[in-house]
Amino acid sequence: MNFIKSRYFLYTFFILFFSCKEAEKKPTLLVKIASPEELYGTLFYDVQQNEKLFSDSKTFVDAIPKKPLSTIKSNYTKIKDTSSAVIRQFIRDNFELPGENASQNYQTDSLAINTHIKKLWSVLKRPADTKATGTLIPLPNPYIIPGGRFREIYYWDSYFTMLGLEVDGELETIQNMVDNFSFLINKYGFIPNGNRTYYLSRSQPPFYSLMIDLLAEEKGDSIYTTYLPELEEEYQFWMKGTNTFSESNLVSKRVVKMPDGSVLNRYFDDKNTPRPESYREDVKTAKEAVATNEKLTKEYVYRNLRAAAESGWDFSSRWIKPNKKGEFNLSAIHTTDILPVDLNTLLFHLEKTLAKAYLIDGEQEKYKNYKALANKRAAAIEKYFWSPKNSFYMDYDFTKQQHTSVISMAGVYPLFFQISSEEKAKKVAAIVESQLLKKGGVVTTSNYSGQQWDAPNGWAPLQWICYKGFQNYGISKLASTIKKRWTSLNKKVYKDTYKMTEKYNVEDISKESGGGEYPTQDGFGWSNGVYKKLTSE
Repeated sequence: MNFIKSRYFLYTFFILFFSCKEAEKKPTLLVKIASPEELYGTLFYDVQQNEKLFSDSKTFVDAIPKKPLSTIKSNYTKIKDTSSAVIRQFIRDNFELPGENASQNYQTDSLAINTHIKKLWSVLKRPADTKATGTLIPLPNPYIIPGGRFREIYYWDSYFTMLGLEVDGELETIQNMVDNFSFLINKYGFIPNGNRTYYLSRSQPPFYSLMIDLLAEEKGDSIYTTYLPELEEEYQFWMKGTNTFSESNLVSKRVVKMPDGSVLNRYFDDKNTPRPESYREDVKTAKEAVATNEKLTKEYVYRNLRAAAESGWDFSSRWIKPNKKGEFNLSAIHTTDILPVDLNTLLFHLEKTLAKAYLIDGEQEKYKNYKALANKRAAAIEKYFWSPKNSFYMDYDFTKQQHTSVISMAGVYPLFFQISSEEKAKKVAAIVESQLLKKGGVVTTSNYSGQQWDAPNGWAPLQWICYKGFQNYGISKLASTIKKRWTSLNKKVYKDTYKMTEKYNVEDISKESGGGEYPTQDGFGWSNGVYKKLTSE
């Protein structure tokens, strides 16, 4: 374990070493690692509030400075004319803007879809980073990005990408990505949403323990003890605040103490300001929220938008209070009031994985402790998330002490992790088949909110969770139907466009997906991975 720890100190040393070497050659390119607000000051706010400059708020925060930050900021203070044209020229003179990703231009009309995906891995692969550039957090090993506007590694995306890499024999790439995430855990104490400085206040669904499972399948159980320190650190991040509970304070960061004494988790973000990569959108949403509900503060809205981003489901009716008409307006977001069923099953798996790792490592007391924690969480999942009324696993609003109204694919996670009973699994299957199964696979929720994680969209990771969940309980016919409909839709879109896209319209398979803050992206990491894995099953 000491060797593993020292490995990451070496990684850090090499990054700093190469950064210094670069600085000797090109001192103008070396920048400090900080959020875009800290890096660019007034320039950041002027750019992000000006909708005429960039249609996508993520463009500027991903830009690379061409000159020292002190020079850029000093020169900007001298500008008297802050019109769009002047600022645009200033940015061109001082920054290298992110161009179109190679994956956006890559296509073929002669290869079969599986061959296309295999070749696409090299298009989506990024080399190890040798220096900090703008908001990018350097990583010591090569990695796969999702594609399109997503020019960095993403936490939960990567697990589903790895499923396809495994099929294609890309074990070294999987190892590199796991080591990158381990590096981030050791450096920051958790895995950020992605390797950008503006993601350092939040994580994403904790799939790290499943990545370790994947690596152990190829390399044996010693993998669990190799990455035991990182698994432990990951767990402590999600459980931070449990030691601050008192009779008057039962909620802290990502943990909530329930009336029966059990502890469950929610999504959260350590900041309560607009997301830098979605600045204009967040400011607009907060303004609308405060205008319609005087009891709200903008800070409350920002925190809940950020927490929803940590969930990976940004955005969805799961996190929104419906109005009297049953409509879901983003301004009514209240993510931090909700205990999500999927997050808590993922942490159940992390507790089980830690128990397994400590057992292999010969630490009996810690094994027993984590086994007990996993059993206690499984019981709490059954108690708080199962809805007899809906015959489904539902998210739980702990402030109202009741389930939310949204039927979503998150309700299948207890089947994926084999927490559910056989009887309940059959009931879940019946609801999925009657309410969520469509021509192209399973829809994310049954609500039409205009958000991308709602109807009519389907997403690759949820198809896999659903397929494996039903397979675990012998509900093979429905699992096969989902697999066939989803992969057929993928092939249809590929035949029409020669693209693998981020999400799909599973209701009207003649139309593209939509909704959300940005257009549908192509590339696309997790769609590639899940298609590969499903077609290999």
